[in-house]
Formats: sequence, structure tokens, C-alpha cells
Amino acid sequence: MKRKTAMAAGLLAAVMLLGGGIESRAASTSDILKAAAGFERVMQEAEAKEDGVELSLLPITEPDAGNGGKEVQEPEEEIDEEILQTAEAQKDAPSVDNLWGYTNLGIAQVDNHLNVRDKAGEDGELVGKMTKNAACEILSVEGDWAHIKSGKVEGYVHTDYLLTGEEAKKKAQEVVYTVAKVNTQTLKVREEPNTDCPVITLVAQDERLEVVEQKPDGWAKIMLDDEEAYVSTEYCVIEEELETAVTMKELEFGNGISDLRINLCQYAKEFIGNPYVWGGTSLTNGADCSGFVQSVFKHFGVSLPRSSREQVNVGTKISLADAQPGDLIFYAKGGTINHVALYIGNGQVVHASSPKTGIRISNATYRTPAAVKRVLS
Repeated sequence: MKRKTAMAAGLLAAVMLLGGGIESRAASTSDILKAAAGFERVMQEAEAKEDGVELSLLPITEPDAGNGGKEVQEPEEEIDEEILQTAEAQKDAPSVDNLWGYTNLGIAQVDNHLNVRDKAGEDGELVGKMTKNAACEILSVEGDWAHIKSGKVEGYVHTDYLLTGEEAKKKAQEVVYTVAKVNTQTLKVREEPNTDCPVITLVAQDERLEVVEQKPDGWAKIMLDDEEAYVSTEYCVIEEELETAVTMKELEFGNGISDLRINLCQYAKEFIGNPYVWGGTSLTNGADCSGFVQSVFKHFGVSLPRSSREQVNVGTKISLADAQPGDLIFYAKGGTINHVALYIGNGQVVHASSPKTGIRISNATYRTPAAVKRVLS
């Protein structure tokens, strides 16, 4: 009803502007422009009131006799830089509907692992495991089971152990971390943010390094296990991500491996997700890299020295190509051993990496190995 009234008022305004309401004469171009502007003004005011908004009077664009009746352009206002920056930040920030690549986010709420099965039910075969706070895309929910996809793993998990909705979003914001994904064949990791300082190690393509701080001069401070180092952002992509599930293939072993080696590796992987604590030796409350390895071997009656620098002197030196599950892989900084990991097969290691990531699985070549030692016969 209001819209019809507005249209009638607009037409009346047009007639009055064209004819003046008194004398009849031919309408000029200027008159027509005035009438159109008046009609548009009335319509805008009516629509605003219809929506419950008070609209301030809009100026009618006057035809300029000197420009052939063309519309006069007002000078553009300067863009508020603060508003522009805020808009850009909001554009880049993860939205509720798309959190770090997830549209229906789920977070594993477990103390250790959440089993992922090939079908809904306890009788389903294991296809992977989600560590504590690992993320997944919830594809559907069937009763007490959720069909999920997490990293390379797709299957079913029990909904009792899965945070969803706002709870999942809140937890994700607490545990999300920034990584530098290597997009060159080998990335040089340096002691300082410049090309004049020594190279600590080389990192293979597609590896992800934990970012502590982004420098404005094209460098990123990273955690190389438990030590700070630097990489050039020219050769990597900086992005945020959440932990995802581990496939069963990543947890399997090759044929011909002794029961001792298999049991030792299986035992070590029980503590994935537990905290890293410098100087610690507790597999549950926290350990550093050498403390983790020492405690795992101790459980099977094998005594190792306390530090990685000492552990590298134990056992027989072998090549990485000959490594078997249960062997130790050492890494160095400036020629000095500063990190140790347990090889678990399939080109992977389990190790106490850093305070942020804790005990985790990585590729054996996530940084250049300095030595591989065989302790078990």
C-alpha cells in the first residue's frame, strides 16, 4: 500500500515539475531530469520508511546548463584507511561457515586417541586414529556415529568423543597453529634471518614447519623441533592449520620385523599427542626428544644415555635406506647433534618435537638426518 502511494506521489511530483501545475508547456531536457530526480527521491524515502528507517533528505541532482544537462559529480570522499584495513582483516579471517577449510568442524575430545572405523559401529575395522584436538570435517551423523574426513582418513567416529558447533570452534581457536609449508625442493633453515649466517639444515618440499613469528622483512621465525630458527618466506607458504588423523598405514610396519621392534614402536606411538617438556622423561606428563627415546627403550629393558649427543654414540651406524622400525635417527645443528627420533617404518619417525606440537609423527626427512644408529639387534 505504501509503495503504491509513493508511486502516485512520485508521478504527481513529475507532473508538477513538468507543467508547474498551472500552465501547459513543452518539457525541456532540464525539466525531465528534474522530474526523474524528484520521482527517485520520493521512492527512496517511501522504501526507507517501509523498512522502518528514517532517511535524511537526498539532494536532487541539478542539471548544469554549462554541461549540456549532464549530471554533476560530487567529489569522492577519501576512504578511511582504518575501515579498509578492518574490512581486509575480516575478509581474510576464518568465518563461522569456513573454519580453516572446514564447513562442519569436529574436534576430537579424547585423552589419547579417537579410533576412526570403516563403518559405524565398534565392529568396524580401524582405518586411522585422531589424536587429541585433531580436526575433521563432519560429513553426516548416523545415530551415535559421525561420518568424518580428517586429512587422508575417512570413516566413522563415536559422537561422544567429538566436539561440534561452537564448542569445536572455541577449542580450534585454542589449538590452531601457524605453519610454513615448503614450496621449493629444499628449503635452507638458518640460525638468523639473513643469508650471511650458517645453514642449520635443509627441509624437503611440502614439509610443514611451525611458525613462531613472521618478520616484516621476508623471514619467518620457526621452531626446528625445540629450537628457534629462520626461513625465507619467499620459498614457503604461511598458513594456519589444525592437526588431522593418522592413517593406519602410517602406523604399520614392514614384513620381517622382529616382535621386539614392533612392540617398541607400538608402545612409543601410544604417547602421541602428549606434551613436550624440556629436560623431561615422563611419557605421560612430558619429555624432551632424548628423554622420550630413553624412556621408551627403558620400558623394554634397553638402557640409553640421557642426551641425544650421547645417544648417537651408541649402536651401529647404518644408512637411512637400511633403517628399520626401532632404529634411531639423529639431527644436527651446525654439525652438533641436537635432536633424536625413533624410526617407525614407512619413512616416518615418532618424536618429542616441540612445546607446541608435543609428541608427534613426522617424515624421517622433515629435516636432513645427520646419523642413523641401530641399537636393537
